Amino acid sequence: MTSSNGPVRAAIIGAGHFAYRMHIPVLAVREEVVLDSVCRLGREELDLIAKEFGFAFATEDWREVLDRDIDIAVISSPHNLHYEQAKAFLEKGCHVLVEKPMCLDPGEAWDLVQVAERAGRELLVAYGWNYKPGLGEMREMVSEIGEIEHVVCHMASFTRSIFSGGTLSNWNHIAIQPDRSTWEAPDQGGGYAYGQLSHALGILYWLTDLRAASVRSMLFDAPSTIDLHDAAAVRFQNGATGVFSGSCGVPNGHGFEVDIRVYGSKGSVLLDIETERLVLKLPDGETREAQVPQGAWKYSCEGPADRLVDIALGQGRNESPGEVGARAVETLHAIVASGKAQGAEQTITQDQKAAAE
Repeated sequence: MTSSNGPVRAAIIGAGHFAYRMHIPVLAVREEVVLDSVCRLGREELDLIAKEFGFAFATEDWREVLDRDIDIAVISSPHNLHYEQAKAFLEKGCHVLVEKPMCLDPGEAWDLVQVAERAGRELLVAYGWNYKPGLGEMREMVSEIGEIEHVVCHMASFTRSIFSGGTLSNWNHIAIQPDRSTWEAPDQGGGYAYGQLSHALGILYWLTDLRAASVRSMLFDAPSTIDLHDAAAVRFQNGATGVFSGSCGVPNGHGFEVDIRVYGSKGSVLLDIETERLVLKLPDGETREAQVPQGAWKYSCEGPADRLVDIALGQGRNESPGEVGARAVETLHAIVASGKAQGAEQTITQDQKAAAE
């Protein structure tokens, strides 16, 4: 068990482009952290990372890391591997940060939540926006608008090349290149819903208690075999309605667009990440707008790995818990399944969660 002063022994499972660019550097600058183990396929890239950051142990077989004395694990492998790997490290006794989407199957997602609870360990999902200053104020605003009746949740990004076979020139200068299959292979959770819309759902489900009950959706995939744009009508378990959409169509050179609007029986809340606006509207023309420092909500993902360390030291709150990740996974799964079934309604039942329990 880690003492309040450390050291915190860390393992990275799936040291691909994003872990190399974000998670590992965040851990490396924490004085309390010892970079113990790193795992990825490709010996040349593995050795490069191990040497650059001073990992004590490097392997292409993630199961070998289970024999190491570690306190925290970052799971940054392809989406379809998250469940097995996160479960193994939770059961080992580690606090675990898993990349979004937490996994691909709703039953497996809820099982991870239960595994973490049984192990007495924290399961975090890499939702970077959840750790941005001031964003949590939306939760307080939502508490003032009564029963939630309708939600609009939209995300768009400059990711067409990632999902449709274009160039990845933006990252040519980085030693560890992105693996295209993570974004483009259907069996690995490729496509916009899992790859990007998952960010917005991570915010929505963190700031509200909503849980989807059914979904009807349409996917745009030409000329790809995976979804490039998503449009979904959602019914929530409390009876509220929702509209979810996602698009890779933002032109290069522009930022992320994330818009979430929550309408209740007594008011509404608007969140616009791009323009950094958070507005509460109440009856009789009353409006309250949060003061957001310029640039505060520009996307980056230092927060989750930093908080993972804090939690191992007995400090800090998990702002991206597995339960939020599981609600996102079951919604994303239903969006993709309905789209592939030409809009047939996909029902999300409590059975998925109950089965895990």
